[in-house]
Amino acid sequence: MIEVLFGESEAGSMKAAKNKAVIGKTDEVVCLGFLLDIGDIREELDSDYRRELIYSLYAQGQWGEDEEINEELRNVNDFYCNELDRLKDFLEDGQAVRVWYSGAPYSLCGFCHLCGILKEYENEVRAVRLPEYILGASAGDASYGKKIRICHNWGEVAAEEFAGFLTEERTLAREEIRMYAWLWSELKQDNSPLRSVINGRVTGVPESFYDFLIFKRLTEEPVKEARLIGDILGSCPLGVGDWWYAKRIEEFIREGRIKVIEDSENKYARVISLEQPECCQC
Repeated sequence: MIEVLFGESEAGSMKAAKNKAVIGKTDEVVCLGFLLDIGDIREELDSDYRRELIYSLYAQGQWGEDEEINEELRNVNDFYCNELDRLKDFLEDGQAVRVWYSGAPYSLCGFCHLCGILKEYENEVRAVRLPEYILGASAGDASYGKKIRICHNWGEVAAEEFAGFLTEERTLAREEIRMYAWLWSELKQDNSPLRSVINGRVTGVPESFYDFLIFKRLTEEPVKEARLIGDILGSCPLGVGDWWYAKRIEEFIREGRIKVIEDSENKYARVISLEQPECCQC
């Protein structure tokens, strides 16, 4: 069974799960982490545009002159393209596919894009959607089974827990695959700069869609950028990564709406504040 996931951490957990509780081999895990909730989706996945977009987002947390890490980040999109080629080879061989997706924008967009590919094949396709909540604490917790736990993406699920979610597995009908493929074509036609999940549906939105979350918490009181982003992620877990907020903060610094109080080579370690009080009302 070929396991398809849409993020690095969740694919890593699935590989570990393959060695523990989910039957199969680690090379049956495919990671399609193209971040298709962001940017121009009419561009080809192997384009310089998608490669530079992913690099620009991931490289923000780096500092200093670590050329090896920098080179790895530049090649991330090439890795995803190779993963997609591997998936197509599996499909050509008639292999069954199991897709693990969640309600996070990057995951739902990845799922819809994948259905646009799967509709051209007759392979068996199963899907496991991350439930809205999980009855039970994380594995190893002394209070396991006594809590309701909310996970926002598969990256928050431990490797030893994946097998327990196979009860959520269902076979996708051809009509469902075509429906999600159609939704992806609609999203491509719209081609908004950003895609979010509104009332359970992926919808194109402006690039400024999440900006209010930054200005809702940022004041004239200096704060570390990492702390601000952490507060946003903790209080509003919308499936958007820290790198997106870092990207927007960087743009607002260039525009003069946010000022740097204490600079650092590591952007996340900078101390920032509002430049003008009225920015919080934008």
